[in-house]
Amino acid sequence: MDSEYFASINEVSKRLSVPAHTLRYWEKQFPVIIRPTTGAGGRRYYRTDTVDRLIVIRDLLYKHGLTIAGVKKLLRDGNFPASAEDFVGAMNNEGATTGAGVASVRHNDVRQPDVQQLDLVISLLTAARDTLKNV
Repeated sequence: MDSEYFASINEVSKRLSVPAHTLRYWEKQFPVIIRPTTGAGGRRYYRTDTVDRLIVIRDLLYKHGLTIAGVKKLLRDGNFPASAEDFVGAMNNEGATTGAGVASVRHNDVRQPDVQQLDLVISLLTAARDTLKNV
């Protein structure tokens, strides 16, 4: 792709297999690095370098299990990778020396469910189901 190539939101959506509304959401979450050009009628057009950053965001979120907050932290810390694979490689190298790695980042970043809260919800739903069976 030419560095001056502009792709529409629909083209980017298809290329990344991500819905257009998700791309618009990411624009709001990452305004510093995701700034499409707006054309006639307010249509969004993405430069090649912006599409490359969207690919990294997609991979960090979907392939490597980071949250939006985790990706924002990488940006804040100045550690936003050129590719998701660079991130994983760096984390695994760090893990080799510290005993941590990408799994520890995922563990610390991904919200863990509250087991007691889930048990309560399950029991309430089970009771509601049983009540409805008798109606």
